[in-house]
Amino acid sequence: MIPALREVDEVQALYLAFLRALTEAGFRGDTSPSYASRTVLATDNSIYQVLPQAVIYPRDTGDLQLLTELADREEFHTVVLSPRGGGTGTNGQSLTDGLVVDLSRHMNRILEIDAEQRWVKVQAGVVKDQLNAALQPHGLFFAPELSTSDRATIGGMINTDASGQGSCVYGKTRDHVLELATVLLGGELWRSQPIDGETLQRASARGDRVGEAHRVCAAIARDKADLIARKFPKLNRCLTGYDLAHLGTGRDGEHFDLNSVLCGSEGSLGFVAEAKLRVLPIPKCVALVNLKYDHFRDALRDAESLMGAGPTSIETVDSKVLQLAMEDIVWTSVSEYFAGDKGRVKGINLVEYTAASEEELDLALKQFTSGVDALLGQAGKSIGYSIARGHAEVDKIWAMRKRAVGLLGNVHGEKRPIPFVEDTCVPPEHLADFIGEFRAVLDEMGLDYGMFGHVDAGVLHVRPAIDMKDPAQAALIRPITDKVVALVQKYGGLLWGEHGKGVRAEYAPEFFGELYPELQRIKAAFDPRNQLNPGKVATPGIASGLLKIDAVPTRGERDRQIPAQVWDGYSEGVHCNGNGACFNWDPDSAMCPSYKATRERIHSPKGRASLMREWLRLLSNRGVDAAEASRKFREQSFFVGLPGRIKHSLARARGEYDFNHEVNAAMQGCLGCKSCTGQCPIKVDVPEFRAKFLELYYSRYLRPLRDYFVGALEFTMPQLARLPQLYNWPMKLAPVRRLLERGLGLVDSPMLARKRLTKSMSELGVPLASHACLDSLGPAQRERAVIIVQDAFTSYFDAEMVADLLHLLKRLDFFPLVAPFHANGKPLHVHGFLRQFERVALANSAMLKKLAESGIPLVGVDPSMTIVYRSEYRKVMGDQAPKVQLLQEWLAGHSQHLAQQRHRVRQTRFQLLPHCSEQTNARDSLGDWHSVFAALGLELTTERLGCCGMAGTYGHETAHKETSRAIFQQSWAPRLNGETDQLLASGFSCRCQAHRFAGIKLRHPLQGLLAQLHK
Repeated sequence: MIPALREVDEVQALYLAFLRALTEAGFRGDTSPSYASRTVLATDNSIYQVLPQAVIYPRDTGDLQLLTELADREEFHTVVLSPRGGGTGTNGQSLTDGLVVDLSRHMNRILEIDAEQRWVKVQAGVVKDQLNAALQPHGLFFAPELSTSDRATIGGMINTDASGQGSCVYGKTRDHVLELATVLLGGELWRSQPIDGETLQRASARGDRVGEAHRVCAAIARDKADLIARKFPKLNRCLTGYDLAHLGTGRDGEHFDLNSVLCGSEGSLGFVAEAKLRVLPIPKCVALVNLKYDHFRDALRDAESLMGAGPTSIETVDSKVLQLAMEDIVWTSVSEYFAGDKGRVKGINLVEYTAASEEELDLALKQFTSGVDALLGQAGKSIGYSIARGHAEVDKIWAMRKRAVGLLGNVHGEKRPIPFVEDTCVPPEHLADFIGEFRAVLDEMGLDYGMFGHVDAGVLHVRPAIDMKDPAQAALIRPITDKVVALVQKYGGLLWGEHGKGVRAEYAPEFFGELYPELQRIKAAFDPRNQLNPGKVATPGIASGLLKIDAVPTRGERDRQIPAQVWDGYSEGVHCNGNGACFNWDPDSAMCPSYKATRERIHSPKGRASLMREWLRLLSNRGVDAAEASRKFREQSFFVGLPGRIKHSLARARGEYDFNHEVNAAMQGCLGCKSCTGQCPIKVDVPEFRAKFLELYYSRYLRPLRDYFVGALEFTMPQLARLPQLYNWPMKLAPVRRLLERGLGLVDSPMLARKRLTKSMSELGVPLASHACLDSLGPAQRERAVIIVQDAFTSYFDAEMVADLLHLLKRLDFFPLVAPFHANGKPLHVHGFLRQFERVALANSAMLKKLAESGIPLVGVDPSMTIVYRSEYRKVMGDQAPKVQLLQEWLAGHSQHLAQQRHRVRQTRFQLLPHCSEQTNARDSLGDWHSVFAALGLELTTERLGCCGMAGTYGHETAHKETSRAIFQQSWAPRLNGETDQLLASGFSCRCQAHRFAGIKLRHPLQGLLAQLHK
């Protein structure tokens, strides 16, 4: 039995008083001082971990004004506020030991689009891809491109003056900012844009903080102009935060633009609430030339000459990133462009061309490739290339490049590439020499590393592989950074070319030199008491210092408190590096449905992984080995710990605090859809560590009856199915439904099939796969034979569909057999009955392996239940797990036979709505569906969509029904508006959900095929 975890870092009294005063003042947003919320927002994508006092979610600009006005009161002069957007920073920009102000939950509206004038007005919490999705119908886009564009907020981009791919053409974020609405300390709301001298005089004459800021900035721009010109390097990325070089705008600097210091200020001057942005026409035509090199240094050196051909952008990727991409879900979509390159290619340059017409693009490509062809294979040049054309194909390759940040965190072992010197910028002509010396520094220390970046702008992301749990390795952060700083200065570059300063602001005085006191003057004008994201960019005076790269707490310092055997036992969760891919805005992306519906970061893979690490740390500090505790619990009788569980559950009912409860709340919100397992670049597997947690949580507390009911479904269904009316009739009665809803916590149970599968099998002449039957098969039958592996949900709730499947296989001249029903165990695993799951899995595997000895393939029906055999089963028995294919995987292997049946099929078009587990954990199988339908002469398109919200029994739990509905409405509901006859859904859960919330009965793909066969 695990102990209660009550000894956590409590919120300081000052901050609790501040939160109370904020509520009393009429704050409309949300506040969360819970230890779970604080833990999740204690990290970003950096190496640091700083526990905040609470998290605040303003609902609108008025809330921000209340917040800053309150912080300006004398009794709260030491309260610290730090803004947070997507939380994807690599340098601790949004980390604080004060209050995190998260603008992404509520302040995420697109306020106005003026397509004619090409501008848009948005709130700070709008995600970049969300904005571009809204602009796309107008033929416009917001240009600065980021690898984290699906979760990075506009406010975060402004605060770090973000840029990325294509910056040589499109510039940085500040180049597209027309106006900012910023809430200053004290509550003033100031709308800043380029102003003329007369307007500047009026602003400077004000007696408030706005006036002081204008007076100070204008004086610096005027008095230090020559020094600024000498100090700021003439680089594409410039020296932002605070960008003194662009205070004067216009041809002769006749306009004053306060936005130049606000962009890149990292929230240290005020809260950006809204922004008016310039947007651009989407290029009509695009192509990407993928140049391959047998040495990475050749890719770097060649980039300079390639830029002379005038491309839109050039990106580079090294062999380590490429190899990791080959092992990732993303590879399916891009492999054709890198076929046969494994092993030989050590570097790639991705050269993009955009044009207004195909003719213009053809001409540019011809000129470029003729130059490449002339030098192909020569020393230092490309050894080959491929070309992708059109936005759809080019975007696939950019998606791979974008995943590089996360993929580097998925290397094997404890040494993981980490960001701390990763966005250096030097003049492009010096990049190859600079990187050569950079690599020498890392090679001298015996470190591995991965590299990718924007060679056209002189920016390369280098991530050394370090195990931050090892104090000796963690100590390398300082000497490596110091050496890289010296190198950057040697080549006339910058330490921070893209991702902001954050903790690395320690080096700001070295780069700004005698200009740094001017930055302090600006900080003092906006924030005299250092309350806004202190320690970043600049301080208001000598008394308050900048943060130090080796003085801020790191994740490794906490992680090393977890014993190695415990760390290894929970490896599916502890390696999350905070890249935040699970915060993906796109409702049509499968990961993560619970976050998308709730906007609660604790209900995301990153959030749950953060809580798991902290839970393991707290247990370890209490002397509890979680892995050993699980082993002991599995050996105990159910009744041994029952009195203790009753006692502790009564304490829980009385409201006694236990951090275990906060972790449990986050785990209960997980649908178990496994999208994270396939889509997360780190391969965080929430369902696996969730099951381990639930097992131990319920060693201390009583389980709800619902868990036992769901866990027993696979064992009771075969008995209930004998007389389905005894189950179905009560389920239709309102009193019974209310009893189930209130007593068991279950709603909307599906009805058992009225006609048993065994009866349909008899009518169709489909035998049970007994050994005697298998031994009696002749050669011709064996060649077309397949064993269908049953699952409880389709065999007993959707038996008609299984019967249709068998009917189709027979009509297509296959010889189907049905394996005897054995429990699969997935419901047990989902609810943390791991001892029982292992027992069921071993028994089921023994049966299936005996059948497999016949040489006849085993094929599952439902994607979710079938994928269990290649995931959860493998974790129990490794390579001894039975091989059970998905239907489409097996059928695709018989494409030639199917093609011979084409004349029997009426031609039509179908749209496939795939199961989310199928999309993310068996990505190639979606192509198999296309192969099957194409072989039969049918056209099939696959809809890109998110989770349906059912996920087994999740959607049937009373506590989750509304969240389940919200998930369904985001992605599935829009697809079900209009004609639905041609829609097919492969997942049983998906078909149930469509019927429940949309009243539409969707067919399985094979039912669609059956309907097209001529009788």
